[in-house]
Amino acid sequence: MTPELAQGIAFFVVFLFSTTLHEAAHAWAALKGGDDTAYLGGQVSLDPIPHIRREPFGMLILPLITSVTMGWPFGYASAPYDMRWARTHPRRAALMALAGPGANLLLLGVAFIALRIGASMDLFVPPERATFGVLTATEASAAWDAAGRLLSIVFSLNLLLFVFNLLPVPPLDGSAAITLLMSKKVTLRYQELIWGSPMLGFLGIFVAWQLFPAVFGPVFTAAISLIYPGVSYT
Repeated sequence: MTPELAQGIAFFVVFLFSTTLHEAAHAWAALKGGDDTAYLGGQVSLDPIPHIRREPFGMLILPLITSVTMGWPFGYASAPYDMRWARTHPRRAALMALAGPGANLLLLGVAFIALRIGASMDLFVPPERATFGVLTATEASAAWDAAGRLLSIVFSLNLLLFVFNLLPVPPLDGSAAITLLMSKKVTLRYQELIWGSPMLGFLGIFVAWQLFPAVFGPVFTAAISLIYPGVSYT
């Protein structure tokens, strides 16, 4: 197996787990808020099968193909919810939306702590060139090199999922989370606009795709500087 193929497979595995946790968090938050739609679909679970069953192309086929051919995964997933519940309890629906990125933030935090500990023990050192999924170098051993690469992928991918999903454009989670800043009356009008105009979802993805590199680049650079204080990359 080539190093490129091994990294692609590692990216796919991390994507599958991270996305499963993301959607399970949505489903769990909805259940706690009074909507059992996703729970009845089996999605309050870290088992990826119910999530793959709902979005087989976005959760399995597309990310597997792109991981192998491009070296990193591209995919999507979703958790069902009752729109009537969301209209009745817009604040709970907004918190449900935040739960998914929150799960990615949790994984990001775990990877960050592990990377910082490794760096403090000189097991990981800053690479000559830090890139997405490659945040460590080491001379400790092959096992530590593999651990650093895996942690780099977990950190990079979950940072991407966290930032991307918080963009305030439909159909991303950020577009629902911003209703926490609105009155209930404005929220209801906003929901009607978003749900009543499917084309807004396609437009939102296009806008997010155009804006994301400008947003993510500085965030990624700043995140690396937190792993290695005093080290900067341009």
